Amino acid sequence: MDFNVKKLASDAGVFFTRAVQYTEEKLGQAEKTELDAHLENLIARADCTKNWTEKIFRQTEVLLQPNPSARIEEFFYEKLDRKIPFRTTNAELLGQYMQDAAKEFGPGTPYGSTLITVGEFQRRLGGAEREFLHMSAINFLTPLRNFLEGDWKTISKERRLLENRRLDLDICKARLKKAKLAEAKAALWSEEVDKAEHELRVAQTEFDRQAEVTCLLLEGISSTHVNHLRCLHEFVEAQAAYYAQCHKHMQDLQKELSSANGDAFPNAFAVNASTSGVSAGPSPLSTATLPGASPPSRPPNPSNALESSTLKIEEVKPAATGTRKAKVLYDYDAADTSELSLLADELITVYTVPGMDPDWLIGERGNQKGKVPVTYLELLS
Repeated sequence: MDFNVKKLASDAGVFFTRAVQYTEEKLGQAEKTELDAHLENLIARADCTKNWTEKIFRQTEVLLQPNPSARIEEFFYEKLDRKIPFRTTNAELLGQYMQDAAKEFGPGTPYGSTLITVGEFQRRLGGAEREFLHMSAINFLTPLRNFLEGDWKTISKERRLLENRRLDLDICKARLKKAKLAEAKAALWSEEVDKAEHELRVAQTEFDRQAEVTCLLLEGISSTHVNHLRCLHEFVEAQAAYYAQCHKHMQDLQKELSSANGDAFPNAFAVNASTSGVSAGPSPLSTATLPGASPPSRPPNPSNALESSTLKIEEVKPAATGTRKAKVLYDYDAADTSELSLLADELITVYTVPGMDPDWLIGERGNQKGKVPVTYLELLS
């Protein structure tokens, strides 16, 4: 008990002396031993490595697991050395919902069978994502975490010890200086000078030894960069493989949908169109207007639903959506903000959209876009 009290008192005295020395250095009242340039450069490089490794690590975690609560849960499981519970990916969950919905709608219906197919591929995408997350955590996140929680903690400990040795060295220098001043005033050799010189030699030796140890650890940052470079390549390879796998799954899904349900979609749409009573007129891009004629009357506004009741029911045809050039035959003033004003003889780009009134097209001129009447245009091939 007596030994512990004495040690505690001694440690408290050393801590207080170092605190006084540190404060006086900050206030410019005491001299400070500077580290050599090589060691200072190694320290700056190590700090830079630590800061950016930490940022890259945190942002990679956000990329791989955007849910903050899930990240916190995984963190606690890792600290407790327990296995992280199985977590369904969003794509897998979506696929499960689609397949469950298909059971309700009927697997034999076009919609139900398509839901089953799409749901299966969503689950495959989820599986690919799970594998990517697993590989990235092992090959990239783990090495970065090991550096921050292992190597960097060792470096930080040795740097703190080096700072303490430096403070002790400067304290000894200050004591020797004071002893020599007292000796000069007394004009006789003092034992305090011998004691101060001995303490200074011991402090200098400990400081030099600690500086060498710290320097060796900091030089190991180069090996850390090499290791992180290798891990970065593995992360990119895993990411590339994941996206390539996703692309292949989506291509296979598109092919399967085209081959299995290619005929079901137009038939279903035709039934819907015939039962809804909506008629489709001829494609507006097939309309031709002879140049030199007088300006035609303004076509009916497509927003007026009542005028569409006078149209004749014709065969359902898919609307042309390709863009074409058109020459404006007459000046046209837009009736509202949804239309585009025209000037005679100018060239514009036109196209149509499904369900649009056949007397109108969508016209574009630079950044301007709006509805234009077909009868005011000469469509060019």
